[in-house]
Amino acid sequence: QVQLVESGGGLVQAGGSLRRSCAYSGSIFGLNRRGWFRQAPGKQRELVATATSGGSTNYADSVKGRFTISRDNAKNTVYLQMNSLKPEDTAVYYCNIRVLRFDSWGQGTQVTVSS
Repeated sequence: QVQLVESGGGLVQAGGSLRRSCAYSGSIFGLNRRGWFRQAPGKQRELVATATSGGSTNYADSVKGRFTISRDNAKNTVYLQMNSLKPEDTAVYYCNIRVLRFDSWGQGTQVTVSS
């Protein structure tokens, strides 16, 4: 079992910044990927950013150059720094941890960007 606790998020004006955090614990031996996904109303959940344990990162085209995924191994925490936010970034954001072939999800937090 992997436990994830998310923090950060909220309401911000367009052009502003937010940072999401996700602390994970439990059975994380074999952890190979950390990531962030989001789901806007009426849309499917989509990948925002992922980072493998080998150091590779992947970003959705829509957030490249604006969002940065990072991690602190000592704190077992993954971060998502979101800059230059746009109204279209409004969604519920979810933390994701993959251990071996199994995915665990955070509870999700609303991020709202006002124009």
